[in-house]
Amino acid sequence: MSFKIPNIPPTTNKSIRFPNDVIEQVEEAIRGRDCTFTAFVVAAVRAALESLKEEDGEQ
Repeated sequence: MSFKIPNIPPTTNKSIRFPNDVIEQVEEAIRGRDCTFTAFVVAAVRAALESLKEEDGEQ
């Protein structure tokens, strides 16, 4: 198996406001894990989008 340099997808900076309680809950969920706030939010948004796509497919 040969080493492959990973591709980093292009990104765009977006500023959004989170309620303080949501920030606290995310930070608690990722504490002690190898995960950033951004990575958690991106994964959560992708999961939400997938869920919406599945719901649309059922209708």
